Amino acid sequence: MEAVTVTGAPAPFPAYVMGEKGNPAVIVIQEWWGVNEEIKKHAAKIAAEGYRSAAAANVLGPRGRHCRRTTCRKVLVPDIYKGKLGVDKEEAHHLMSNLDFPGAVDEIAAAAVHLKAEGSPTIGITGFCMGGALTMGGLAKSADIKCGAPFYGVNFGLFDCAVLKDKPVQVSTRSLLAPGCPGGG
Repeated sequence: MEAVTVTGAPAPFPAYVMGEKGNPAVIVIQEWWGVNEEIKKHAAKIAAEGYRSAAAANVLGPRGRHCRRTTCRKVLVPDIYKGKLGVDKEEAHHLMSNLDFPGAVDEIAAAAVHLKAEGSPTIGITGFCMGGALTMGGLAKSADIKCGAPFYGVNFGLFDCAVLKDKPVQVSTRSLLAPGCPGGG
């Protein structure tokens, strides 16, 4: 895993990357726990499938294999909590409750600009739980992010559904999306 600093948001922020510059990229957004080993494993698996992942360069891919540098895709994992981890539900809830969600969406958009500047021709985004909500916000905010796959979380205050009408979204959630949103009624 390679730690990097991404600039372009209101302030520089830490991230992790994996994969070759210039490859198609996926931004992977953490759950409320932070950038823990589980998120790094998800990023490594995506990178091993051929995406540059910004979170997991030295992490094993599927079946315990390191991805081959010539076939890895680029993955980027912005560290939304700046190195903090929720070790229990109370702490994770505290971290999420104090998160500046619009600021995190700005950082995600800056991560996409960073990947574009490195030559990634296409960029997608995925996230889990809290990261699912931030996935939708980042997808709506950034013209550079072309598609999204949020898992579980939605925060309608972060985005206007009309902005997403031309972007593919594969939603995995237990609740229905609002009318007008991709996949909604």
